[in-house]
Amino acid sequence: QVQLVESGGGLVQAGGSLRLSCTISGRTFSSYAMGWFRQAPGKERTFVAYIIWSSGMTYYEESVKGRFTISRDTAENTVYLQMNSLKPEDTAVYSCAANPNLSGNLRIKFRYPYWGQGTQVTVSS
Repeated sequence: QVQLVESGGGLVQAGGSLRLSCTISGRTFSSYAMGWFRQAPGKERTFVAYIIWSSGMTYYEESVKGRFTISRDTAENTVYLQMNSLKPEDTAVYSCAANPNLSGNLRIKFRYPYWGQGTQVTVSS
């Protein structure tokens, strides 16, 4: 079994920064991707970014490019999402997820069988 635990959410003013963390424990895989998704009130959960654990290759949703950075600490089994220049429209519950075999389109939430509980990010104007 895989457990993902997020932390780092909170309330911040527009233009501010937050760093989310997601620590992975339990079963490990030889190659996998870690993704961040978000769900705003009344909306579907959408893709934010992913990172390939072994290579560090990253991919971002267009609206967060240049503002968000996904990274990982392999020694700590933790993936981060550094969020800068936050906007009110970034307000959402942010969740990390694991795709254990790099299968399919890694921007699609259904490709990720393991999820954390989510952390609330609220950006005030």
